[in-house]
Amino acid sequence: MSRASRRWTLKNHEWFKWVMKNPGTGVPYSLDTLAEASGCGRGLIEKLANGSQKTADVVDATSISEALGVGILTLFAPPVTPNQVIPTADLNHLKE
Repeated sequence: MSRASRRWTLKNHEWFKWVMKNPGTGVPYSLDTLAEASGCGRGLIEKLANGSQKTADVVDATSISEALGVGILTLFAPPVTPNQVIPTADLNHLKE
């Protein structure tokens, strides 16, 4: 798996900022405190919050989500890969 394929996409930077102010842990985060709590660089947190960066490595996305007290899929979308599994229901139309 290449490094690029492990990048998850932030769904919405405004939503990200809202969750920073209203985290599942109950204590609002600043850029600095979220960076410290997640173990990620302040620059990454700032770029995600202002929308200048749209993706994060899966390790960073997981750490940020955990620090905020939300599931990773609340904030980030997984990478789409050519090997992505297609649900069986979606294949039923091919049988016709």
